[in-house]
Amino acid sequence: MATSGTCKLQGHFTLNGMYQDGDLLIGGLFEIQRYLKVFPELSFRTEPKLPRCELFYMTSFQQALTMVFAINEINNNPNLLPNITLGYQIYDNCLRLGVAFRGATALVSGTEETVSDLNCKDPPPVIGIIGDPGSTHSIAISSVLGLFRLPMISYYATCSCLSDRKKYPSFFRTIPSDAFQVRAMVQILKHFGWTWVGLIYSDNDYGIYAAQSFHQEMHLIGYCVAFSEILPNDNNPIDIQRIMAVIQSSTARVVVVFSASSLLIPLMNEVVLQNITGRQWIASEAWATSPVFRTPRFQPFLVGTMGIAIRRGEIEGLHDFLLCIRPNNGQRNDVVRIFWENIFGCSFETKGKGTDGEQVKKVCTGQEDLSTTNTPYTDVSGLRASYNVYKAIYALAHAVHDLMQCEGERGPFSGNRCADITNLKPWQLVHYLQKVNFTTGFGDHVSFDKNGDALAIYDVLNWQPSADGSIKLHKVGVVNESSATGMVLTLDEDAFYWNFETTKPPQSVCSESCPPGTRRATRKGLPLCCFDCLPCGDGEISNTTDAIECTTCPDEFWSNPDKDQCVPKEIEFLSYEDPLGISLTTASLLGTFLCALVMIIFALHRNTPIVRANNSELSFLLLLSLKLCFLCVLLFIGQPQLWTCQLRHAVFGISFVLCISSILVKTMVVIAVFKSSRPEGKGAMKWFGAAQQRCTVLVLTALQVVICAVWLSTASPTPHKNNQYTRSKIVYECAVGSVAGFSMLLGYIGLLAAVSFLLAFLSRNLPDNFNEAKFITFSMLIFCAVWIAFVPAYVSSPGKYAVAVEIFAILASSFGLLVAIFAPKCYIILLQPEKNTKKAIMRREAQNK
Repeated sequence: MATSGTCKLQGHFTLNGMYQDGDLLIGGLFEIQRYLKVFPELSFRTEPKLPRCELFYMTSFQQALTMVFAINEINNNPNLLPNITLGYQIYDNCLRLGVAFRGATALVSGTEETVSDLNCKDPPPVIGIIGDPGSTHSIAISSVLGLFRLPMISYYATCSCLSDRKKYPSFFRTIPSDAFQVRAMVQILKHFGWTWVGLIYSDNDYGIYAAQSFHQEMHLIGYCVAFSEILPNDNNPIDIQRIMAVIQSSTARVVVVFSASSLLIPLMNEVVLQNITGRQWIASEAWATSPVFRTPRFQPFLVGTMGIAIRRGEIEGLHDFLLCIRPNNGQRNDVVRIFWENIFGCSFETKGKGTDGEQVKKVCTGQEDLSTTNTPYTDVSGLRASYNVYKAIYALAHAVHDLMQCEGERGPFSGNRCADITNLKPWQLVHYLQKVNFTTGFGDHVSFDKNGDALAIYDVLNWQPSADGSIKLHKVGVVNESSATGMVLTLDEDAFYWNFETTKPPQSVCSESCPPGTRRATRKGLPLCCFDCLPCGDGEISNTTDAIECTTCPDEFWSNPDKDQCVPKEIEFLSYEDPLGISLTTASLLGTFLCALVMIIFALHRNTPIVRANNSELSFLLLLSLKLCFLCVLLFIGQPQLWTCQLRHAVFGISFVLCISSILVKTMVVIAVFKSSRPEGKGAMKWFGAAQQRCTVLVLTALQVVICAVWLSTASPTPHKNNQYTRSKIVYECAVGSVAGFSMLLGYIGLLAAVSFLLAFLSRNLPDNFNEAKFITFSMLIFCAVWIAFVPAYVSSPGKYAVAVEIFAILASSFGLLVAIFAPKCYIILLQPEKNTKKAIMRREAQNK
């Protein structure tokens, strides 16, 4: 609200339309320019512009002119709205919701840039809106207008969702809801006994809601939908080809289509290209009368189509009125000039005489003769949508007329008041619209039910061949709504034309069969002929058609991809050909080679202090045991055999105990040597000489040998085919036999490792000349970490990967021991030989003292 006491519009829309002033204005929204070719870039750096609309749609312009004709006819009728002149403001919605919403906003807000404070609080400029023809548009616009109870009467929006009075309280329509259309179609299917039909529908509110209603109605009568496919909005060729494949493969010979003709064109073009015949098409009202498909090109494929069409009507005087229309220079009637340029191929632009590409257009004079043209604009032989527009205008006029008949204090509003025609509120007109009841000049009764829906009545059309090779529409019946019996169908079967080998209606009963690899599952509550072909599950097959149940394959077999044959299961184990097996084998051989290399180095330098320190015999024994640890890995790779299963864990357990025992004794030697260097422990080495060291290693290793012998003799590991990891494969593995025996084997290794780690850790701070304890501590830390991580990894790994985890643990711990203990010694022997002398060691000892 401005300080000057005026209201100012926040925006002004430039829209194509037609205008005529009057005491009361009626708004209109029509799809005059059907297709949108160019949409402006939305950079938001400049004010957004309206899109540019192209391809003028003559039929829709005829509908808009029917509204103008009806208003002029009412203004000239002294018995209807006397002393009241109706005007109109019509806008083109360009088939775009954004444009339609702009038009609706302009109709309810007005187009004046600035209005007075008084007018700003007045009712909307229009008393109601005729349109929008699209269901999606009507849903969006009516959701907003319904908040203000502004009447909206659509002549073509059929979505059943618009019957919801809570969401759309001021919405009316002169075309029946799709709920009635679906029932009418089902009546036709029942009449001919077509129990097995296909369904195709558009991906919008119109198609989706119609398809839902169709499925429900088919279920109620026990009929079946063989397939249900959605037409792509973007004309995607892949989707079109997929739908075509479904149509061709199905035995359903009747196909019901809910879609506008524009979205159906790509599919029908493909029908022609692939020469698809022998189908009975059932057309919804959105394309049943479309001239697009009634050309000679489509005749061999679509002749015989049956369609549900809006009730045809006749409007006396409309044809002459359409021929009398003339363009003018008024900016608010620019759509008439656009029509004139399109129908006569001329231009009102005088500069350069107008150009169309490289061709020069002639200049329009405005006096061209419309009677010389032959377009859908002047064709009034089949008025359907235009007839609905005509009825919508008269419904609004009768509502206003009834409102004006109210006198005194006998009105329907609070306090028995009547409405004031000079200050008419939209919600007051809704009250009278709900009670409208009149008969047109063609004899059709017009009224609305409690949901704002018109009485349901349809023409049944049959597409028949014409002499010129095209298709003509022929009315063969009527479907109308009866309060007593529901939808009533009346057909003249003798007038039908069938596009089949015989003159009889085609048969389309459910006779599909389930192919091998599937089972036949009857849909609950429907006849036996209505079923789904459900694929057999994994490991199940069906070798015949129409199998009721699938057969489970034997334990060592699995179903092939087609689910029609049992084949032997794939056997899985860690093999030498497997990339993982190759990698682990390479690592095993590398570790063995490194152990042999260290042994050679130590043998060549066996008389040096580094090698002789702490009993070189133990070092060679440790290297031998590490070599056995690396080589035992090879027993874990390859197809499990009885002897490999028995040896793999036994060799692994004994090798690691020999290794850890040697490390434990070396740690004890380090401690004994250090103690013997002190006065109080001079006799320590006497009790732990070379013989005692060898004996200790042998005794500790013998205990593991006993554990292995008892385990192998009581419940030894054996090859086992495991089906539990993966049902489609057999995992060939070694069953441990006795879990207790395997646990004791690992537990004993763990105990020795823990003791070795503890002793090495306690002796880590000995003088540098006895610093082998530090390396042993580090090596045992790696060893323990690897095997602690092994347990959860082994338990959670399936199949051959559990074996790979165990091999990895063996290799990782073996490499850890080899590198941590022997790498520092080899480094000094090979790269710092000056430190590998008795003199150097004695000097270091003296420095430590």
